[in-house]
Amino acid sequence: MFDDKKTIFALATSPGKAGVAIIRISGPEAHSCLIPLTKKPIPKVRRATLRNLINPITNQLIDQAIILTFESPNSFTGEDIVELNIHGSRAVINILLEVLAGFNNFRLAGPGEFSKRAFLNGRMDLTAAEGLADLIEAETLIQQQQAVRQAHGELAKLYDVWKVKLIRALALLEAYIDFPEEDIPENVMDEVSNIAISMKKTLIHHLDDKKRGEIIRRGIHVAIIGSPNVGKSSLLNYLAKRDVAIVSNIAGTTRDIIEVNLDLEGYPVTISDTAGIRESEDLIEQEGVMRALNKAENADIKVIMLTADDCENNKSLSLADENSIILVNKIDIKSLDIKDALPISIHQNIGLDMFLTKLLALVNEKFSPSNDPLITRKRQRYYLNQCLENLSTFSIENEIELSCEDLRLAARSLGEVVGNIDVETILDEVFINFCIGK
Repeated sequence: MFDDKKTIFALATSPGKAGVAIIRISGPEAHSCLIPLTKKPIPKVRRATLRNLINPITNQLIDQAIILTFESPNSFTGEDIVELNIHGSRAVINILLEVLAGFNNFRLAGPGEFSKRAFLNGRMDLTAAEGLADLIEAETLIQQQQAVRQAHGELAKLYDVWKVKLIRALALLEAYIDFPEEDIPENVMDEVSNIAISMKKTLIHHLDDKKRGEIIRRGIHVAIIGSPNVGKSSLLNYLAKRDVAIVSNIAGTTRDIIEVNLDLEGYPVTISDTAGIRESEDLIEQEGVMRALNKAENADIKVIMLTADDCENNKSLSLADENSIILVNKIDIKSLDIKDALPISIHQNIGLDMFLTKLLALVNEKFSPSNDPLITRKRQRYYLNQCLENLSTFSIENEIELSCEDLRLAARSLGEVVGNIDVETILDEVFINFCIGK
C-alpha cells in the first residue's frame, strides 16, 4: 500500500556516466534533508541555487550541485520535492544515494512511484500517467505527439464530460426513487433516454477506431512474406540500410523471424522478414513457415513478394487483402505483369522509391493521427466496453431501480478509466512499468 509518511528518492536520469545527473527526492522531509547535506538553510522555492553537498557522516565534499526545491502541493508529486542536479559520475551518484538512504524515514523509490504519488495526490489521472509513460518510451514523432496529448489530459477531459452527462441522467432518476409518490414528468424521462442513447452512439464510434492508438503506441507491424529466394531478406536489408539478414541463393536460408524497427516519416514501424512459404520435409523449416503464416495473419500490413519464376500456384498471393502491397522482384531478369503489383528490382534499385511511397501512403491511410483523443491501452478499452455494455442494457422501460443501476455502473466504468478507483492491483498494473526515477 501507499505510504505517504516516507520520503522517497531515486536517480531520475539514465544510469551511467553523463555530464549531469538528477536525483529526485519527494516527501515530507525532502526539504529538511538539505540542511545536513549543505550545512546551510533550505534554498528558496523554485530558485536554482548552487551549493556544496557534504557527507554528513564524514564531512567530506561529495560534489557541487544546482538545487531546485518545489513546495507541496505545487509540485509534480503534490509533495515537497528536491532535485539535485549533480555531475553524472557513478561514484557521486552512489555516494549520494547511500547518504540519503541513511536518513530516517527515507527509502529508495520503487518503479513509477513518483508518478504514482502524483496520481494519488490528485496531480494527474491514470490516463495522463499512462501518457507520461508512453512519452518516456516514445521513439518517433507520431508516438511523441500522441503521448503528449494524453499526458496533458485530453482523454480524461473527454471521459469526464461523458461522465458528467451520465451522472446528470442518474441524478434525475434517483430523485424519483427518493420520492416514489411523485409522478416522473415525461420531459425528464425523455432527457434521461436521450442522454443514454447519445452516449451509447458516442461510445460505439469511439471504440470503432481500428485500435489506431494502441497500434501507434506499440508500433505498426509489417510482414514481408513470399516464397523462398524472392528477395525478402534483401528488401529487409535495404529498408534497414544494413545487412541484418543473410542473403543467399540457397532456398530456405531464413527460418526464423528477423525484425527491424524503423522510423517511417514519424510512424513507428517494425519490419519482419519471414521464412519462405513452401512445402518442406525439414521440420525446422516447417516451423519457420508456420511462424511466417502466423506473422502474416497478425500483421497490420503485408508486403507480398514474388518473381516471374514463382508466380504460379504461389501460396503467398492467397494472403493478399486490402492491407497488402504486392511486389514483383527481379524485373531486371524477367518481368511479370500482375494487376496492382509494383515491379521492382532490389539488385538494380528499381521501383524501391515507389514502394516506400506506397507503403507510407497505406500507413497514413490506416494510422494517421486523429483530431480526437485515441484509446491507447487495453485497460482503457476494457472499461469503455464495460460502460457500453451497461448502456446497452439500460432501458427507460425497465424498473427505475434497474435503470439507475445501469447508469451507475456505466458512470463507474468511465471513472475507472481515469482512475476513480480503489483497487490497488490496477494501480500497480499502470505504474509497475515506469522507470525507477519517474
